[in-house]
Amino acid sequence: MDSVRLVPSKGNGNGKIDKPLHIAMLPWLAMGHIYPYFEVAKILAQNGHHVTFINSPKNIDRIPEAPKTLQPFIRLVRLPLPHVQNLPEGAESTMDIPTTNNCFLKKAYDGLQDAVAELLKTLKPDWVFYDFAAAWVTPIAKSLNIPCAHYNITPAYNKVFFDPPKDKMKDYSIESICGPPTWLPFTTTIRLRPYEFFRALQRNKDEETGEKADFDLNKAYSSCDLFLLRTSRELEGEWLDYLAGNYKVPVVPVGLLPPSMQIRDAEEEDKNPDWVTIKDWLDTQESSSVVYIGFGSELKLSQQDLTELAHGIELSGLPFFWALKNLKEGELELPAGFEERTKDRGIVWKSWAPQLKILAHGAIGGCMSHCGSGSVIEKLHFGHVLVTLPYLLDQALFSRVLEEKKVAIEVGRNEKDGSFTRDSVAKTLRFAIVDEEGSTLRNNAKEMGKVFSSEELHNNYIQDFIAALHKYRIPFSS
Repeated sequence: MDSVRLVPSKGNGNGKIDKPLHIAMLPWLAMGHIYPYFEVAKILAQNGHHVTFINSPKNIDRIPEAPKTLQPFIRLVRLPLPHVQNLPEGAESTMDIPTTNNCFLKKAYDGLQDAVAELLKTLKPDWVFYDFAAAWVTPIAKSLNIPCAHYNITPAYNKVFFDPPKDKMKDYSIESICGPPTWLPFTTTIRLRPYEFFRALQRNKDEETGEKADFDLNKAYSSCDLFLLRTSRELEGEWLDYLAGNYKVPVVPVGLLPPSMQIRDAEEEDKNPDWVTIKDWLDTQESSSVVYIGFGSELKLSQQDLTELAHGIELSGLPFFWALKNLKEGELELPAGFEERTKDRGIVWKSWAPQLKILAHGAIGGCMSHCGSGSVIEKLHFGHVLVTLPYLLDQALFSRVLEEKKVAIEVGRNEKDGSFTRDSVAKTLRFAIVDEEGSTLRNNAKEMGKVFSSEELHNNYIQDFIAALHKYRIPFSS
């Protein structure tokens, strides 16, 4: 089956359908998942549909308020997590714990099943959207005759890699898992590296108890009535078509949800004193000269990686803005004298930074990124070339895809242990941002930025997405 491309059968041309829908959403306990789900909730609300957004109390409180005009359409439901042994007190998100504790967070998430079942029985929504970690939602919803949509915030190639067709895998050796996927009907150069695979195994296991986080991806992917992804055919049409054929369910890209479509209070952002300070500095820099460095809110660098990264930035000689919000004094330290030596050409910003405002400024000439999906979309939206330093498996795959499309270059790492040097950081930064040899990457990134930032294109995806919700809805039987 090809991925679905629909046009609303009726409505006002803006994705608004005569009969409002009610959608319940249950994202995974990670802000990197909650934010993209909430963006879809706001878009649905803007189009006249109602959303019940379910998560833990602390995570709900971390979500920025929706605009007042949308608040009547979005109901926030706080479900307390059950007590789980070995889960730190007050931990409700992946940002609250080391990655090795994810197994305990998953147990707490699974413990919401009874509360979610009671809620769905009362709400009787038209759809329930569930995340990769909530395969248990589907039997609950189907027992209530509520259709399920698996909304995945990463592109289709992740699903193809992480849940390969078992009948086409020769074996499950490291060579087979990390080699190019020869069973695809098209060619690709992207692959995982052995050290990335072994690191993922270590992160998934608690060192003290030996417990592992159990995520049944095949069940999550294959038991839905509709497969939704934050992606577009322009980025990966062949992967979407393969995914649709592999799972035998309608596969619908909701678009990339670029910053131009995200609903926020821009006027308040303009008045933010931090932005005023940052803008004053950026205004003094030459056009397209500054490299923006940001690794998201949850990535925890080791001291060795932080040290090599800082020295590499310094060696590059480039002007820089480094958003380093999660630097914890006393736990991680920048190299002695780094900030003093680089103060004339760079800023290390240790609190919240208005990333979109910075990326939109004409002084930015490129970015360094861990290649989380949301981060990539924001940076390419503005046509910025990327220097990538991925840590997680989905980040590694996105990095390879962008290299394949010649809009990014990855910092070289040791193939055995994944380490990198300051020299490789400096060399890669200069290649992408200023060297003549990197001009092709910069030009390609600008062209891709036109696709990533096209409001018309992504509005069409939203219209098709809402039309699919109507087309595949199963009426609730009381």
